[in-house]
Amino acid sequence: MMFKQLFTGAALASLLIAGTLATSAAQAQTKVDFILNWVPGGDHAPYYYAKAQGWYAKEGIDLQLEPGKGSALATQRVGAGATPIGLADMGGVLVAKGKGADTVAVFNVYANSPQGMYWLKSSGITGVKDFVGKKIGNPAADGARVMWPALAKANGIDPKSVTWVNIDANGKLAALKGKAIDVTTSFFNIHHIFQRELGADMGFLAWRDAGLNPYGNSVIVNAKFLEANKPLVAKFVQVTQRAFAACVKDPKPCVQALVDANGALKFDNEMQNWELVEKLMSDKFSREVALGIHDDARMKADYELVREYIGLDKAFDVRSTYTNEFLDRSIRMAK
Repeated sequence: MMFKQLFTGAALASLLIAGTLATSAAQAQTKVDFILNWVPGGDHAPYYYAKAQGWYAKEGIDLQLEPGKGSALATQRVGAGATPIGLADMGGVLVAKGKGADTVAVFNVYANSPQGMYWLKSSGITGVKDFVGKKIGNPAADGARVMWPALAKANGIDPKSVTWVNIDANGKLAALKGKAIDVTTSFFNIHHIFQRELGADMGFLAWRDAGLNPYGNSVIVNAKFLEANKPLVAKFVQVTQRAFAACVKDPKPCVQALVDANGALKFDNEMQNWELVEKLMSDKFSREVALGIHDDARMKADYELVREYIGLDKAFDVRSTYTNEFLDRSIRMAK
């Protein structure tokens, strides 16, 4: 009888300890909202993969991925502290910093600018100089609008010589084919969709081939949040860096995790998306120094580009807009 009581007491104690540990583990999870630059696509696969694998949770991060509506919105939200972490075009982040946005980039995704312009060859347009007097359609909060003055001035035209038309991202191709607009913008990672829909009539210019190749999408963090949560941000960055490296090595499970979390997506299409993303991720510094790094010289050049072509409301030290301190230097982009 005493043995039974002792056993029951021991079992009860074990259950209580297990329950306490489980409760502590649950309490240790910190909810972190992460706003994407746009709706989920192949370029976002690593975040969904790491979440599905439990990598963020293992580090105490309950990551909540929120679809976005443009880099400008993501920058605004993170800069104002409404969302702690976001994904946004770095050129637009620099412009916003001059307006007082309180952000710090902690991981670069696109070492090359993903921005591109699309038109119909049958329209007679052959390049940027032919955009004068034309209508360019894209979402109101799209990062391309922020950086457009730089592309225009670099190609010798007045940025105000075009008319911007608000078009939902999913309506770009229809508006272009229907000639409601003359030109549209898009990220290179969905280039294959434009090729499929426009065929031989597709006109295209990559910004990086037009004398304008600033850093593209970077993960940005609200500066006050970063200051108060450095260990958490460090874990987030290291998991994210590891996830991107894993997806470069074997993209299929990553893309599958993305599709599983977003039922409307098609695996084959997002695989093509991801293959184009890998090209955008690769440069000398991501291959030789660290995946996700912001190079000091390139960031200085990007700052000067924004200052000269777009203008800054207030000057600042560009080194305050990014940090490489959380990166694992042993993780690099494949050569």
